[in-house]
Amino acid sequence: MSKEKKGYLIDMDGVIYRGKELIPGAKEFINYLIKTDTPFMFLTNNSQRTRRDVVTKLERLGIKVGVEHVFTCAMATARFLSEQKPNGTAYVMGEGGLLSALHVNNFSVVDQDPDYVVVGKGRTMNFEMLEKAAQMVMNGAKLIATNPDPICPIPGGIRPGCGAIVAMLEKATGKEAFSVGKPSPIMMRMARKEIGLTASETVMIGDTMDTDIIGGLQLGYETVLVLSGNTSMSDLNDYAFRPTNIINTVGDLIPKKLKKAS
Repeated sequence: MSKEKKGYLIDMDGVIYRGKELIPGAKEFINYLIKTDTPFMFLTNNSQRTRRDVVTKLERLGIKVGVEHVFTCAMATARFLSEQKPNGTAYVMGEGGLLSALHVNNFSVVDQDPDYVVVGKGRTMNFEMLEKAAQMVMNGAKLIATNPDPICPIPGGIRPGCGAIVAMLEKATGKEAFSVGKPSPIMMRMARKEIGLTASETVMIGDTMDTDIIGGLQLGYETVLVLSGNTSMSDLNDYAFRPTNIINTVGDLIPKKLKKAS
């Protein structure tokens, strides 16, 4: 009997690295996937970086992969919008990764009368931009969030995330945003199809119950929670659902025989 095919969708921050440091076993796990021709894709709710930027960051940490191994919420958002309204227009509150993805998908970035107001992760937003975005939504533009994350961890603390910015616009306009990033099935299904897997063949690896794990469960993926990031064992008591498996780091997924051989 042939071994069942499996492939991996892999969160990054808290799974592969924390800040500027690789998590122990991460490099070895990715090298194992490459060596065994196992399909995998990195999934990130960070809309700031292009997939090329992500590849460069990983390379500087010692992990060599191609752009085909990276899928961002900016890519998912741009593809979704291009399907909804081909050659549409958007007012963007975000940075290079989101702008690039929209342009690749034939969307124009405008500063008046847009079809959509698209909010991503960024450090350059100001109240004037919020005021402008709110008025556009009130005038009929649809409000889109690249992801629902309320905070972004930074060294020494946190920064308000896309979800927090969108919440301000929702409160001001009375309009609810549509979110495309994890745990949305839109992004997680796109990524699965990108590497040619069925739902039963897909394993979602993440460190966050509210995005990676619940998103995987809702789509029928096997889920693996790593304890190297946001979640501890005691946190599981707060949730009505459980991951399929719980491990300390992704290095624990390398077969024991291979570990001994290396």
